[in-house]
Amino acid sequence: MIFLNKTCFNGLYRVNSRGEFNVPIGSYTHPVICHTDTILADSAVLNICDVDIVSGDFAAMDAYLNPQMLNFFYFDPPYRPLTQTSSFTAYAKGDFTDEDQKRLAEFCNCISEAGALWMLSNSDCSAKNPNDVFLEELYQNYLIERVYASRSINANASKRGKLTELLIHNDYEISNSLFLKAI
Repeated sequence: MIFLNKTCFNGLYRVNSRGEFNVPIGSYTHPVICHTDTILADSAVLNICDVDIVSGDFAAMDAYLNPQMLNFFYFDPPYRPLTQTSSFTAYAKGDFTDEDQKRLAEFCNCISEAGALWMLSNSDCSAKNPNDVFLEELYQNYLIERVYASRSINANASKRGKLTELLIHNDYEISNSLFLKAI
């Protein structure tokens, strides 16, 4: 999938309601498909740290809880739309609704109670609409941080650029190193 979006229009990856890829080719002269050294270095770190990368429904992740180890989960769900007309949840077959967002929050509660550390990223809807505090209310018992993220995909080039996203996590500090310090 990552290789497709390097050659597609505007770096976009999208599927239709039947799950079929449907983005036209971009106008790149010499797209860089991958950086071999970076991929090999990332692979080495993931192997050393004994990391499993899983794609699928988050509810299946409880099978990875191991009380003998420090468990860390990162969730990257389809982001909640910033406005009524923008939907970042329909780029795959099936939507990720507010009910799914609530289900994810409940799952985070469960794995927190089991002693796991977790983090998730999502859109910062209240930055666009101060009255939209859905995620802040959903995760009110956790730490919510705003970070800047660059956006390069938008039909309107003037709307590309930096905006805030939410990093939400349970009780641990994020240090400047690659390691987490549990509290």
